[in-house]
Amino acid sequence: MSSKSFTYKKSGVDIDKANGFVGAIKPLARKTDRPEVVAGIGGFGALCRIPKGYKHPILVSSTDGVGTKLKLAKLAGRFEGIGIDLVAMNVNDILTLGAEPLFFLDYFAVGKIDTRMMEEVLRGVAKGCQDAGCALIGGETAEMPGLYLRGDFDLAGFCVGVVEEGEVIDGRKVGPGQAIVGIASSGIHSNGFSFVRKVFKEEFVLAHAGEILAPTKIYVKSVLPLLRKEPVFAMAHITGGGFFDNIPRVLPKDCGAKIHMGSWPVPRVFRWIEQNGKAQSKEMYRTFNMGLGMVLVTPKENALKVISHLTRHGERAWVVGEIVKGEGVSIQ
Repeated sequence: MSSKSFTYKKSGVDIDKANGFVGAIKPLARKTDRPEVVAGIGGFGALCRIPKGYKHPILVSSTDGVGTKLKLAKLAGRFEGIGIDLVAMNVNDILTLGAEPLFFLDYFAVGKIDTRMMEEVLRGVAKGCQDAGCALIGGETAEMPGLYLRGDFDLAGFCVGVVEEGEVIDGRKVGPGQAIVGIASSGIHSNGFSFVRKVFKEEFVLAHAGEILAPTKIYVKSVLPLLRKEPVFAMAHITGGGFFDNIPRVLPKDCGAKIHMGSWPVPRVFRWIEQNGKAQSKEMYRTFNMGLGMVLVTPKENALKVISHLTRHGERAWVVGEIVKGEGVSIQ
């Protein structure tokens, strides 16, 4: 046995560097505080009250990651956007139930602590939380040199929100003849990047990184006020599985969706993917959001009011389809 003293740092884990990173992100987290936060980053757990005004609050939770978009972010050296992505994937999911995001936690696993890269990611997480109106209340940084190679990392996020029991959006009131309103995405968002990495060369990604890696749009501050003004019976976050898998998740068994191609502008990044991958149209609509990050169902007579509200809140929105009898999604 060696007589030399062994340390955790020599095994590849630098506790002091990790503690320094946690200290650096505390000011970012404080910028996201809500009045309900009792105790945040630093302890063994975080505390948050239910906001005032809820009579029968129901907690809504979600967990998600960013997927292989991380690899292209690493290639381009652009990390803040994936922090926003991480928040967006979670808060947009609970928004579909009508929930107000309360707080967010992140899990950051790395092979070796890279303070510059990690602070850039967490700046994005904090910005995403500010955009969603939720508090960055805690998280975990795990340095695991035996599991991740140097430079490799993974991200996961966890969000908790709240909705009044009688105001949960559950799709029960959806029926044939109602309108489907689509809200513009900011681009690819955070799904389909295994596909993207196969069809684009690295040089193309670097030349068009701004469009390919554009952060996922967060819809909380434009959609939550809408739910208090206009009837919305169902909402779907268009993520992995595109139109064909996500929209049916929020519809009753006897209802389907007819989507009208050409009723909204499809961003050119999806044309690049389609052309470079020689992909069929159905494959594109089952993999990507094709320019619509969120769709919602509303009575036909309310559709223009819904679009007007979203426009005033900085969104682009269109009537993109209708609810029909039957099952599944047809795109025509």
